[in-house]
Amino acid sequence: MGSLDSPAGSGSYKRAAAPASVPRAPSAGGGAARRPGVRSRLARFVLVDKVDFLQWIGTAAAFFFVTILVYTFLPGSVVVENPTMLLPSRRASGGWGQGGTEAVLPRGLGGLENGEGLTFEPTRLREKWARERSQDAQSLAELGRPVKRAGARKPRLALVFGDLSPDAMQLQMISVASVLEAMGYEMKVFSFGDGPCSSIWRTIGIPVEILPVDTKLLTSIDWLDYDGMLVNSIEARPVFSSLLQEPFKSVPVIWTVQETSLAHCIREYKSSGMTQILGGWQEVFSRANVIVFPNYILPVMYAAFDSGNYFVIPGSPAPAFQADRFIVKNYDKYVRISLSLGPRDFVIAMVGSQFSYDGLLMEEALVLQAVGPLLQQYPSENSTQTELKVRILTGNQTDKHRIALEAIALNVGFSRGAVEHVAVEDTDNLLAIANLVIYCSCFDEQSFPNVLVEAMILEKLVIAPDLGMITKYIDDGINGLLFPRKNIAMLSQVLLQVVSNGELSDLGKNIASVGKARAKDLMASEAIEGYAVLLENVIKFPSETLTPLTAGEIPLPLKQEWKWHLFEGVEHLYNVNESLADCKMLQKMDWHRNRKDDPHSITPKIDETFSAIAWREERANGIMSAKMKLEEEYLKERSDQPHGTWEEVYRNVKRVDRMKNELHERDEKELERTGQPLCIYEPFYGEGTWPFLHQSSLYRGIGLSSKGRRFGADDIDASSRLPLLNSGYYRDILGEFGAFFALANRIDRIHKNSWIGFQSWRVTARKANLSKNAESAMLEAIQTQKHGDAFYFWVRMDQDPRNHANQDFWSLCDAINAGNCRSSI
Repeated sequence: MGSLDSPAGSGSYKRAAAPASVPRAPSAGGGAARRPGVRSRLARFVLVDKVDFLQWIGTAAAFFFVTILVYTFLPGSVVVENPTMLLPSRRASGGWGQGGTEAVLPRGLGGLENGEGLTFEPTRLREKWARERSQDAQSLAELGRPVKRAGARKPRLALVFGDLSPDAMQLQMISVASVLEAMGYEMKVFSFGDGPCSSIWRTIGIPVEILPVDTKLLTSIDWLDYDGMLVNSIEARPVFSSLLQEPFKSVPVIWTVQETSLAHCIREYKSSGMTQILGGWQEVFSRANVIVFPNYILPVMYAAFDSGNYFVIPGSPAPAFQADRFIVKNYDKYVRISLSLGPRDFVIAMVGSQFSYDGLLMEEALVLQAVGPLLQQYPSENSTQTELKVRILTGNQTDKHRIALEAIALNVGFSRGAVEHVAVEDTDNLLAIANLVIYCSCFDEQSFPNVLVEAMILEKLVIAPDLGMITKYIDDGINGLLFPRKNIAMLSQVLLQVVSNGELSDLGKNIASVGKARAKDLMASEAIEGYAVLLENVIKFPSETLTPLTAGEIPLPLKQEWKWHLFEGVEHLYNVNESLADCKMLQKMDWHRNRKDDPHSITPKIDETFSAIAWREERANGIMSAKMKLEEEYLKERSDQPHGTWEEVYRNVKRVDRMKNELHERDEKELERTGQPLCIYEPFYGEGTWPFLHQSSLYRGIGLSSKGRRFGADDIDASSRLPLLNSGYYRDILGEFGAFFALANRIDRIHKNSWIGFQSWRVTARKANLSKNAESAMLEAIQTQKHGDAFYFWVRMDQDPRNHANQDFWSLCDAINAGNCRSSI
């Protein structure tokens, strides 16, 4: 039996010391002279230690047989062609085309050996956070005195979901939100689809708003009202249509991605030439301040979109949720048939790391050899009684790997078909019918394997090596069993303790029962605390907010378990859609659809043909119009025209330039506005504010930047009238007052009306803008000169928290100011 300390990538492991060579006599008389002595010594050795000699011969033969197979069929061998795997970069990448990787490693992860670990470190994020903390400390030191925060409101968070169906992500975020609320955060849930979980959110005191599903339009939510956003699932992708535009680019976004569906489609997108889709997803992934994954395999799968903002918070109720879903279904009989198992077979499930590496076959062979002594407790393969079956959960399995393992199993003593591989898609089925689960991987990972969590929840006895990430959550002999990873031969003794007479012993059943009780909330504390720490690093709270509790101040009872009790009685709890493994979910998004035509469909080709015809006709019409316009200009130049003085020509040119740069072309709304007594200006910045701007002639937009002006609208470019706004620093400092100053600069050239008004787009976002009745009443008061020259202010009385009786302005004003409002006029 070998040790795993030696490199498994080369198929080598420690061997026993070779026996000393037999001393030879001098060759004086030829070979016949020394044969009797050798024969006599060998005969005496066989007669004295006959049994030991036979055992040694059998062990040596099995040892060399396994060694030859490993050398011949090891996946890390040069003969085998292994697929490549992209590892996420620790630094910023150059884009999706470069893969966002630091290195392209083969399936063996570059020749990783047994027991070696691959560590994921969010280096760029941590360096950024450390730099920001250093700058804050330096600013406080330069100030020379402590800063006292006088907060007036709680920090606000927006939680965005694709839908509110009951699933593991909803359970996790409800548990996290409950703790964040106790820490002092104020939250609101936004979702693109309703579901049973909306009532759960309202139960814990968090309001819910359903957003329109149309992803072609910008979301009509003022995200500046929130200090940060927690976006969950790739189905919430439409919210980034607003977050990618100003003024919402500065809103901190933490995006939790737990699905693998998009990762499975990346290769298909690349092979099909869907560069627009890949570029769009790369842009979205780069927009988020932090991309959070629940395990360390997902950053590898999404390495193509890595921009240095990946972060892992291990721990999720997804394995427990998946196990409970299988328990509810309860179709054990059909699962055994599909896995070629009899109803009374004793099944051992061998599971391992999600990563592939050079020593995988070696470890499987050694574990099979350790399981071999259990065969003595089971009858022959022709018997109708209980048989021992081993099922190995595997990912990318090659034919040589399968052939080698079958040969090893036969050499150990298993019958043909007793040891088989099971695809990853059947993980739930295998764990559900297994009698015990052996974790055969000695690959040192950073988090507890999800497959073991699910096995423990299904009340299966778990046996695993004494790796650091496993011993952290498994107490040997309490909720699981451990064996030394440097001596897998000890696994045989562990198995003989818990398997008796072909069945699981009472000791094994008790350990499995304790494991089930502990596994349901395993790593809940780490996950909840991880989000709290992440918020502390990502969000910079403004001065008017109250300081929330830190992660270290969270009471232990709040964070040590998921909120399972809130999901009791929820309808269709375990009947959610399970088709997240393909691209169907992505195709539901309007953003995703119609980006690339299906080569096997007829309709897209027809549409493409008509589009090409329409484009050719449009191009021909444009060329014809240009020719006619050119001919008219030639004729106009040849005709006699009266010539004015140079002063008239100069004035005409200046007037045209002024109209071009300041007034732009006069459209229908500007013509309608000419005869109106009032024009209300709406200062805005960026395309994200467009849904909040009015389209009627009573209103006119004034953009603080020339880049975010609406197409076809007569918006005013404030930066051209006040160049100071071209500086981002002064634009942020002045805010909407910059638009006021820009209008005041030669206002007669822009504003031609008698009255002027201002309304912020943020008022419209809060649904506190002028109503139609208010617009009519104000226009009537202005036209009739009811109050002469005056200032008019508009406020929604029905939204004032002090106006419980829904009184008018004067009644509320008198009630607040002791009746002195009307008397002062």
